[in-house]
Amino acid sequence: MSRVESRLIELGSPLPELAKPVAAYVPAVISGNLVFTSGQLPFVSGSLPETGKLGASVNADDAKTYARQCALNALAAVKSVIGDLDRITRIVKVVAFVASTPEFTGQPGVVNGASEFLGEVFGDAGAHARSAVGVPVLPLDSPVELELIVEFE
Repeated sequence: MSRVESRLIELGSPLPELAKPVAAYVPAVISGNLVFTSGQLPFVSGSLPETGKLGASVNADDAKTYARQCALNALAAVKSVIGDLDRITRIVKVVAFVASTPEFTGQPGVVNGASEFLGEVFGDAGAHARSAVGVPVLPLDSPVELELIVEFE
């Protein structure tokens, strides 16, 4: 087992199976020494833990947990194309979308769930550039969607 996967288990978040795409795309692609993941939803065992929007039915603390799950699912997508998460040298960028009402402005706090998690897993190599964007709706009415750009050797 890789060092990164051992760390995930230590953090109580073992790497899940790769989520099946919900449309016509692949989970991740390699270009040069970068992996670009498709948007990952917070699937747990094939299901969304909750649907809806922040500022309406979804609690920000719960959504922060969902952002963490999105990051974990994105790591599974990365592994599917590079084979071993220990090959990751840097989390370059996180792009996250938060389904929210116009009044909700806490998108950065929600996405911290993913950013803090990646820091716990990768240390300094987990520090990344980031976008946290509020949107009116996401696929399957998911509250959060996230994609990663990862550098590897």
